[in-house]
Parts: sequence; C-alpha cells; structure tokens
Amino acid sequence: MESDRARVEGDRGLSEPRLAAPLRILLSQQAAGRLAGDLAAVLAEQPYVLLAPDAAGVDADVAFVSRDVTGLSTKHELQPATRAFYAAMEGAPSLRWVHAHSAGADRPVYVRLRERGVQVTTSSGANAGVVAHSAVAGLLALARHLPQLWAAQGEARWAPLIATGLPRDLEGQHAVLLGWGPIGQRIGHLLQALGLRVTVVRQHDQPAGPGFAVVPAERLHEALPTADWLLLACPLTERTRGLIDAKMLALLPPAARLVNVARGEIIDEPALIAALQGGRLAGAFLDVFAHEPLPADSPLWGLPNVIATPHSAGFSDGNAVRVERMFLDNLRRWCGGEALHNLAG
Repeated sequence: MESDRARVEGDRGLSEPRLAAPLRILLSQQAAGRLAGDLAAVLAEQPYVLLAPDAAGVDADVAFVSRDVTGLSTKHELQPATRAFYAAMEGAPSLRWVHAHSAGADRPVYVRLRERGVQVTTSSGANAGVVAHSAVAGLLALARHLPQLWAAQGEARWAPLIATGLPRDLEGQHAVLLGWGPIGQRIGHLLQALGLRVTVVRQHDQPAGPGFAVVPAERLHEALPTADWLLLACPLTERTRGLIDAKMLALLPPAARLVNVARGEIIDEPALIAALQGGRLAGAFLDVFAHEPLPADSPLWGLPNVIATPHSAGFSDGNAVRVERMFLDNLRRWCGGEALHNLAG
C-alpha cells in the first residue's frame, strides 16, 4: 500500500512520508487496501497519508466511514471497533470533512461533528435501488398474505388462502409515499409498474412526474384516509421525528398496511404496536425501529401481521463499490475546492 506519497499510520515499520504537509485521511485498514490505487489516481500530485483509527495521536483532515467501520453496530449500540473510529474522528482537531457510507447523517456522531463545523456528506442514492426492492418485496409479501402462509408452512399445515380470505388485487390500490429522494423515487416507479395509484408526500407541492399525485407534508393527514399503503422513505429530521403518531395512524383505514424503510424514530412505536394488536392496522413491514437492535421483548417480533427485518433493506454486494465511487468523486471535488455532493444539511 505504501507509495512515494502515502503510508498507513498504525502499521509498524512503514516509512515516513517523503513529501511535506500531506493530506491526512482517516479510514479503515480494509478501505485503505481497497482504495490504494484509486486514491493515488485521484490525488495526483497531492501528498497524503492514510491514518488508521488506532494510530497514536491521530489528527485527520478527512475521514471516510466505510460500511466495515460500522459493522454490526447500530446508532444506539456501538461495537468497540466502531466506537474507536468515532473517537478518532471526534478527537481530530483538524477534521474538516467526513464522508459516510449511509444515506443519512442522523447518527449522533455526525450531528456532533456538524455542530463543530465539520462537513458531512452521505452516500445517498448508492443503495436506493436495493432499498426500493426491499420495500416493494415487503409490500408484496403482505399483499399476498405470505406471513400467514409461512406460519402454515412451519406447522406443515396445508392452508390455501381460499379458505381464509382471498388477497385483494394490488392493481388500483392507493399508496401514500412519504419522501421523494432517491429511494422514494425508485419505490414510486416500482409501485406504478405494479398498477398502484401513488400519492407522493414531500416538503413542497412541486410535481413528482407523470402519474404521481403530490401532497405537501403539512397536508399528509388529508391523504391517509384513502390509503391502502403508507410507505416511509424520508430522512429523520426534527420535522419527521414522531410524525406518524397515534393520530396519524388512526386516520388510516383498518385494512391499510405500513412499510418503513426510513428511520424507526419517525413512528411512535408504542402507538404502532397498539394499532397492529388492536386490528386498527392490518399489517406492517418494518426494517427500522426506535431502538436498534430491536429488544427481544418487543411485541413486534411475534405479531403475525408484521414482517420485522434487522435494518437490512439496503444491504447488497454492490453497495461498497458505489459508496467508494461517491467518496472518491467528493474527494476530487474537495481537493479542487468544488461543492461537495450529498452534503448533509
């Protein structure tokens, strides 16, 4: 990995950088290995040094938080390696820019870094197609009563749906989609392809494209009474935190179902559980939760009308390459004094 202009701090026995005032980049050892050639090409004549989070006295200018850094950590419970990387970022007085592998920047560490003036960019769009596929897979599973059929399979019980109530045709059903970023747009077009009517809820009432009705966020309550599906694909902000509360859920018809691939904190989780348990909501596909990991005693694990997945809607073997391309593009921009893409606001 060593070159005329770069070395990795924390590896013993590597030589000192041969050029003065290198750009200091904090990243994992795995990312350093994968990106060695790309970094050399992007940075051209710019001297640089790659810093590992366990290096003594780390002070970085730039940090790249790749997926392997967070690993099995959640934003609520951190594994030691993730905690060490975060501590290295927060302990670097010269840090000016961080690029995150995630689509959002609502983890507490990013909030704290932004509060001290560090620019944080995200990888919004890198896994948009994957998340959209997961959201629609959850919708289709609920629409086709697959949880009911899976339960029967587990009991080796022949239980054709004709005996328990036929699924409704999806075509013509009404989906209310909260959020029109890269993920929301991909979900919306897939729903259209399945024949659903789609109402997009966004911060303003600008058109979303042919065939999409649009409702501004402050009028969300007007769209819910006719919704067969409520799908959440919006970022977590102070405006969206707790937005889907008991009052909003009560506006949905009893036959409606909910899909959440956004953030768990957007929903009042106890209110959601009560609605599902009381038959005031027909079902839910949930990939995100108010606390992650979802506690073992949460009723959501055992509800027959719920599909609960461990914040995995965006996982795919192609994501890492897409994230790295975004980071490298932004690194090129940052070194050239250009505006960064996906800057967290």
